[in-house]
Amino acid sequence: MSKKNDLISELNPSLVILRDNKAKWYLPETRRDGYRNLHKINRYGLLFRSDLVLKLKIKKNKKIGKNLLLKKMINQKSFCSLIVGNGQNILYEKYAKDFPSNQPQTIMSITKMFINLFVGELIKSKSINLNKKISYYLPKIGSGYSGAKVQDVLNMNIVNDYTEDYTKAYSSSFQHEPVGGWRLPNAANKYLSQEQYLNTIKSFKNRSLKNNSEYAFYKSANTDVIGLIVEKVSGRPLRDWVLSVVESAGFEDALYIASDRYGMPWMSGGGCLITRDFLRMGLLFARKGKGVGNRNVGSRSFLNQTIKKVGPKYMNLSKNKYLYYSNSTMVSGNMIGHSGYGGQFLAINLKTGNVASFFSVLETKSATKESYKVDMINMLANIVNEKY
Repeated sequence: MSKKNDLISELNPSLVILRDNKAKWYLPETRRDGYRNLHKINRYGLLFRSDLVLKLKIKKNKKIGKNLLLKKMINQKSFCSLIVGNGQNILYEKYAKDFPSNQPQTIMSITKMFINLFVGELIKSKSINLNKKISYYLPKIGSGYSGAKVQDVLNMNIVNDYTEDYTKAYSSSFQHEPVGGWRLPNAANKYLSQEQYLNTIKSFKNRSLKNNSEYAFYKSANTDVIGLIVEKVSGRPLRDWVLSVVESAGFEDALYIASDRYGMPWMSGGGCLITRDFLRMGLLFARKGKGVGNRNVGSRSFLNQTIKKVGPKYMNLSKNKYLYYSNSTMVSGNMIGHSGYGGQFLAINLKTGNVASFFSVLETKSATKESYKVDMINMLANIVNEKY
């Protein structure tokens, strides 16, 4: 005879939706704390550490601190940290009073840059053709991706019914979050894997996937679709690809990254790093994939191609100056990088080798502000484009 279950439970208070279709950690008044604890808040995740650590030494350059946009940005309430480096030297390092140097924070969408390294390797081994359609590699994918070229998905250059507008509380990107454990699921998608979710994305009725505008249609799901292809084409679990980056970059702490319920890393966003490891990530790109211990990831030629043959415009930085979306990165001139939702950016100049990593947390309702983002990116572009 079975006993009645009289155990009392409640929905996890960190993950239950409170208002504006957001969980507690996402709300403006708790976002600063949420961003630095996301690696403990998300329901599923992986932790990767490197056996070898890239040694860094402090070699301050006073010129950097005189940058006017830098002075403006580090005095913002949102500021957390800024670090600039080249080679194995730290040229500038600044932290907010409430942000210690060993504090992990989410880099959000900057994890998308890892996909550039993975795809570069697959091109180098002739394992992937960017002109093939997604359905060639993923036969079960839905109509939202099946007819699109891999290259266009890499470049955020397709149109489908997945939306990512942070000013709209019910955009698809928010509904995607239960897959990676950032919020509690509803009954219908309680146990969806990343692949199962992506297969549900559809095209607009009676409309092709072709982007007829000159601007990118930013969709985090695009990156996860490419992540699926990386895993299936290579025969290597995506977690092994991520570990190879961690061990090549030589992180001193760890990369904390969300996954789906079944352990597949969530490549479109949510990795967490300490500030110096955020710099080390950028330095790996500056070295074009050359890692510690004679390791290598990515492809030098693919990175060069990424800045030479850019995709659609992502945003306007100033008069006649644009940031473009290209091969899972953002590009302007010789600068390659990526933004992270809520106030993060990683910038690398592939010619100078300069890297600048910026952590902040915007406390606006939508965690966005266009003028702030423009200032942030222009500041970092100015810094990495200089010669020191």
